This record gives sequence, structure tokens and C-alpha cells, in this order.
Amino acid sequence: MVQSPPKLMTLEEFLDLPETKPASEYIDGQIIRKPMPQGKHSTIQTEFSAAVNSVLKPQKIGRAFSELRCTFGGRSTVPDVSVFTQGRIPRDENGEIANSFPAHPDWTIEILSPDQSQTKVTKNILHCLNHGTQLGWLIDPDEQTIFVYLPKQQPEVFDEPAQSLPVPTFANGLSLTVAAVFGWLLE
Repeated sequence: MVQSPPKLMTLEEFLDLPETKPASEYIDGQIIRKPMPQGKHSTIQTEFSAAVNSVLKPQKIGRAFSELRCTFGGRSTVPDVSVFTQGRIPRDENGEIANSFPAHPDWTIEILSPDQSQTKVTKNILHCLNHGTQLGWLIDPDEQTIFVYLPKQQPEVFDEPAQSLPVPTFANGLSLTVAAVFGWLLE
């Protein structure tokens, strides 16, 4: 018996579906559910967003968002943290932050969860970079390693505690080391 391939969904059909918890992503016509964040993942995500926002928000440079759906380039993904510069944050008719973000983040951060595919997460980072994102981070809490991705460059590996982590130029006021990021897990 020959099985027919699964029916692919359009992006528009996907966006009409109700949101799920944990979030689902639309990639290449298929719906892929993200794993439920666990303790290490959630801690780094929360602390990272707070660290970025403590530097960027007061100066109206930009803002970090956790678990924000970003729809662009034929995909709809939910990076663990998306950082948008102030002028690129979508606004509604009242000037408030919009619910829908049909744009790539300026900086995308993914935090690897246990049993999550590093390949899938890396593909999402590369998709962002191919559509205008300035910088991507992949944080691996178990290996205490951060992979940094720049457009059209080889990834860099940061796994020494004293190493300073690169940030996009708009976030130059933010100074983080490998030890600081993984130190959040000890607090």
C-alpha cells in the first residue's frame, strides 16, 4: 500500500489557526510544534530579555521580546528571544506595539532545549540571517556554549567563561560574557 505524502498547508491557512501552547511554527508547508521550555531554557530566556531591555529600552534603541511570532520569508517562527530596533517594532493605529510582527528580528536568540534538534534551530537562525537579521545566537545550556551567527560568515563558538559575546552594533551598550549568561543558572 502506497501512502500519500502529508498535505502541505499554506502560510495563510496556518496563520488562521488558533495559537497553541507550546507554540507551533510554520516551516516549508508543515506545522512543527516547539518543545515546552524547561528550567534552564526559561531562566536564560527571562534573564537575557531583562538584560537586553535594561540597556535598550530606556534609550529607546530597541526591545527584546520572548516567544514572539515573526512571519517573513514564507515562514512563521517563534524565536525564544527576538530583538527589534525601535524603528522596526510594528505599531497599530494607536501607536501601541502591534500584535502581529510580519518582519524579521534584528537579533534572534534561540536556546536549545533537551531533545530539541540543533539542526532545526540552526535552520531558523539562518533563515533569519538570510532575510535581514543582523546577528543570531544559539545558546546550549547543557554544553555551556554559545554559537554566534553573522550573515554570510562562519559561525563562532564561545565556550570560555571570560569570553565577551558579540552583540549587534545597535546594542553596543550591552556587555555580556559566557560566564554571565550561564551564571544566571546559579542565581
